[in-house]
Amino acid sequence: MTVRAMVDLIDVFHKYSGKEGDKYTLTKLELKNLLKNELGEFLEGPNDACVVEKIMRELDDNKDGVVDFQEFVGLVAALTVACNEFFKSDSS
Repeated sequence: MTVRAMVDLIDVFHKYSGKEGDKYTLTKLELKNLLKNELGEFLEGPNDACVVEKIMRELDDNKDGVVDFQEFVGLVAALTVACNEFFKSDSS
């Protein structure tokens, strides 16, 4: 199961990366499309330019204007922790 999750994570990233520019990074538009199509149910306002801009700034650790795979995984990890906490508190 863990290997499948890792492969899925890589596949989703590369499904959106490289449509504009570097195939190993996400531009703001690519990130917006990924957020809307893959994580829309977890994020409020994935179509809102301000929300996307804020997420981009928070993810872009090295401030190069794009999100690489390592930066993207940070988002997925944070969302996974938040979901786990929600379900943990919901079952109490």
